[in-house]
Order: sequence, then structure tokens, then C-alpha cells
Amino acid sequence: MAKPLSVLFVSSEALPYIKTGGVADVAYSLPLALRDLGHDMRIMLPKYGSVSERRNRIHDINRLKDVPIPIGSHTDPATIKSSSINNPRAKVQAYITTNNKYFDAKKGIYSDAKTGKPYPDNSERFIYFCRSVIETCLILNWYPDIIHCNDWQTAFVLIMAKTAFSKDFKKTKFVFTFHNMNQQGEFSEKQFDLTGLSQKVKNDLIHKKMINPVKGALIYSDYITTVSETYAKDVLQDSKHTNDLNSLLLKYKKRYKGILNGIDTYSWDPKIDSLISKKMGNNFNEFKQPNKKTLALKTGLNYNEDIPMIGMITRLDEQKGFPLVLSSIDKLFHEDIQMVILCDGSQESKNELRDLSLKYPKKLKVRFGFDEPMAHLIEAGSDMFLMPSEYEPCGLNAMYSLAYGSVPIVRSTGGLNEIVIDFNSENKSGNGITFKNYKSADMIQSINKALSLFKNKELWEVIVQNGMSGDYSWGKSVKEYDEIYKSITKD
Repeated sequence: MAKPLSVLFVSSEALPYIKTGGVADVAYSLPLALRDLGHDMRIMLPKYGSVSERRNRIHDINRLKDVPIPIGSHTDPATIKSSSINNPRAKVQAYITTNNKYFDAKKGIYSDAKTGKPYPDNSERFIYFCRSVIETCLILNWYPDIIHCNDWQTAFVLIMAKTAFSKDFKKTKFVFTFHNMNQQGEFSEKQFDLTGLSQKVKNDLIHKKMINPVKGALIYSDYITTVSETYAKDVLQDSKHTNDLNSLLLKYKKRYKGILNGIDTYSWDPKIDSLISKKMGNNFNEFKQPNKKTLALKTGLNYNEDIPMIGMITRLDEQKGFPLVLSSIDKLFHEDIQMVILCDGSQESKNELRDLSLKYPKKLKVRFGFDEPMAHLIEAGSDMFLMPSEYEPCGLNAMYSLAYGSVPIVRSTGGLNEIVIDFNSENKSGNGITFKNYKSADMIQSINKALSLFKNKELWEVIVQNGMSGDYSWGKSVKEYDEIYKSITKD
């Protein structure tokens, strides 16, 4: 093997500490997969108020206590603590930024847990976090070969390092991964001084009269990736969901690539998963039914092997197809089905869903918030998994579903195009049910196709086994990241 590289992976969320979406899964599993290849991997993220230091074994590092972090015209100290993420084969050091004002005093990550509204100081919070990453490297005198930033919350790490701290980070190369190009963290020009950067840099960041961290990340990074090949292509043609940054991305096409995410096969393996009630053995039904029964009991539904159970783990927004689900539920519940939804979103969306669960108490159960054990149980206990996304950069939950024998029903978009192949009952190929148009009628039609297949035990077994026999690990994709890292550090 070539010389191992030192890599700092920066994310605003990561398992097992905190999660709102797929970026947390990737910030956990990709560094472990890269560590497996021999690289010196470390990660860095903030510690929010809901994260337990005791449970996550987060400890002090003497030389990183009360580090003064400049933010605008003042400084606010951060204490950078230590932890680690690991699976049976690899272990990765984690640096965790703690600060009461910006992080510890807030229970939510990006939004107020009670109101569901974004924190008004989000731009300031994540500029602060990015500067804490820079200061940590300076104090440790550690300038990794690669700093890999994820989404807008971490963009200022590479912008600061490439401009204000270019002498310190002269040998470091920067990869920027956007997990969702629709989220760009824009803020008013009036707040630019919080960054401590020069006027020349400001001009590079202005987009539509706003400071746009993602624009800066695209300009200053050495390589840009996103989380599936299909989404990478879709984004280049999509001005609506990219806020017109697709034209800038086209300019950097030679250093841009879509790489499909993988899953951590230690956390998501039904044969060894400790979060589910019955592990997978030789008989699929002896795995599925006990988990389905536990899921029904835990959520308050009546267990019935013959009633199809549909699972969803989602954000309650347009991107994830929540409006389609809302407009279809009355029609769906004419059928003999049950549904469990684990979700988060605005208070208004939660209230709408709560009202529907009261209207259909024997058919619909809802759980709010991040709950990893419940997520595993839904994948293991549901017969089908619904993802009617308007657009979907990757679609990790479809991979989890396939691995756990829950047949995905998805809209063909982004990464879901690469993960889920529509089942053909004549040649018995395919691993799920897909639909093309973002319309309630099309979604209902695909659910009805799944329900009729479910009644045919022989065909259902085929579609389930097709899904469970796939390889959803990081095996192939981690090599693509490895190649990118090596290619940009050659110079």
C-alpha cells in the first residue's frame, strides 16, 4: 500500500453523538472505512446540549482547554474534548468543540427543539465551529494531508485555511462534500465580519447579495464530491435546488465527482445487530416476524403477520415527499395496512401528523426525534419502507431497508436510482418498487403494487432475497475516496 495519509473529517453531526440525517451516518462510517485502508483518520464536530459526555466517553484534553476563538470583534473560549468512534475493526479519534453559548445551551442542532424553527444565530455558530477547527490544528501543530469538509456548516474551515491561514496549511488539500445542495447556509453581508476574513475573500462568497459558504467551498476546495453519481449529474442541470450554483459547479466539473455512500456493515447487519429484538438466522420469517411484533407492541399497534407494515424514517419536508404522504393517507388507509413513521420537522408538520395518528389509531403510529434503536427496529420490523422523495442525493435508508428485508417503495431520483431497481415479476429481477412522477397518484399506485406482491408469498420472497443479497458496504466507494485523496496530494 502507498503511504497512509493523515485526514481530518469535519462534520456538524456524526453518529453515535448526534444525528438529523445521512451526513451523521457518513461522518461515522466513511472515516472508519478509510481507517480500515490504513489512513490516520480523525473527525471533528460540535457538542450540542443533548449530547451526553458520560455516555459518549467525551474527555478533556489539557492543552485544548479554554482556547480563545475569535468571532467578529470578540473572542469566546472553546474547550476541545476527545472521544472516539469505533467498530470491531477500526477506531477513529474524535475532537469535539464545546461552548456553552453556541452549542451546549441548545438542545437542537440547527433548530429549536420546541418550535422547530432554525436558530437565528446559526451562521455565527458554525463560523465559530469552523474557527475552532483551525485553532485546534494550530495548537496541535498538526496540519493533515487532507481536510474533508461536509456541507455548508463546515465550509469556512477550508475557506479560512486557504486564505487567512494559507501559510500554516500550505501542504493540506481540501475536499468538500455536499450532501444536499439545496442547503447553503446563506447569511447577510452585514455579518461577514464574524468570519475575520478579508474583503477580497468576501467578494468570492457573495451570491445573490448574500454571503454563501457553499459558493466559497466550491471555489476554494481542491476536490468536490457528492453522495451519488446520479445526483452529481442531476445537480449540474438543476438551478432550482442549487440556488443557481449549478453554473459555478459546471466550471469545476474536472474536480467534481459523485460517489454513492455505503453503509457501516457492523452497525447495519441483521445477523449481529444488537438493537433489534431477533437477529437474522437461516429463516427470514423467523427474523422478520419477531421484529414486526416488537415494533407493533412498542408503537401501540396490533400485531398481525398478514397485515403489511410500512415504515418511514424521514424529515417532514417537501424534499422527502411529506406532502405526498399527507395528501394520500386517507386513500392509503382504505387498505388493510399499518404504518410507523419516525420523523422530525416543523411543529406544524408534527401537529398534522399527530392529528392523522389520532384519526387512524389502529393504522398509524408516529415517533418524533432522533432514535437510533427505533430506526433499526423499523427497518427490521417493517415489510416495506416508503421514500417518496422529490429529490434524494443518496438514500441511505433504502440501503438499510434492503439489507433488513424491508422492500423499498421509492421515487426514482438521485441516489435512489442506483440503489432500488423496480421489480419485474416476469423475470423476477429487481429489489424494490419505484415510481417516476412526483405525484400522489403515482405513489399510491406503487404502494398498491407492493401490497399485491405481498399477498403472493412466493414472489415476495424473491424480491426480499434480491434485496438482501446486494452489497451496500463502503467496499467500492471508499476506494474512490482513497484515489481522490492520493491524486490531490501528489502535487
